[in-house]
Amino acid sequence: MLIHPWDAALDDAEWQAWLAEGHDFGQLCVNGLPGRPPLVVPTHFTRDGQDLLVHLARPNPVWEAIERDPNVVLAVVGDYAFVPGPWRAKAGSPPREGVPTSYYTAVQFLCRAHIVDDAQAKADLLNRQTAHFHPDGDHTPVEVGRPPHAKLLSAVRGLRLQVTEVRAKFKYDDHKPVEHRAAVADRLTERGRGLDAAAARQQRRRLDRTTRP
Repeated sequence: MLIHPWDAALDDAEWQAWLAEGHDFGQLCVNGLPGRPPLVVPTHFTRDGQDLLVHLARPNPVWEAIERDPNVVLAVVGDYAFVPGPWRAKAGSPPREGVPTSYYTAVQFLCRAHIVDDAQAKADLLNRQTAHFHPDGDHTPVEVGRPPHAKLLSAVRGLRLQVTEVRAKFKYDDHKPVEHRAAVADRLTERGRGLDAAAARQQRRRLDRTTRP
């Protein structure tokens, strides 16, 4: 992922706060077996300290590939919007000469994957995940050998992803003048399609933290 200086996270707290807003679904990218393309698996994930927790069905085709090469990427993308060319035209130039672009936030975790097959370790992993996704406690804890989840434990495998590097990108035209960015954020809000409002919020938030002329 190309990250220009003006697209980079302002600090680690920025991408961490973005994830905490509810961005806990991504794509697990695994190197394919020889002669085969990479495998990409959409999945929810949970942060556990510096690690990420994932569980997948045992028949999932990623396991053989992970056992061969445990170096994986978990990629998360959100708050994206298409920005038409006329919105980005330089001052004094014809609107049609503007170059369109995409706005988005992306966080990529480079990880070393550790497969979790021990029944108790899997139960602990699943309970950590349900504690995140069911904070009200409206679920039955997973316990080894006890219903209703005992038989299901053998149907899944866990993954503990040891994060070795984080790459974060906030692509919202931060290299453009303040007036330009404010105007585009207003247009996104007015258009109100898809994730336009979310992209506008990110652009305004970044605008508040940067003072490029």
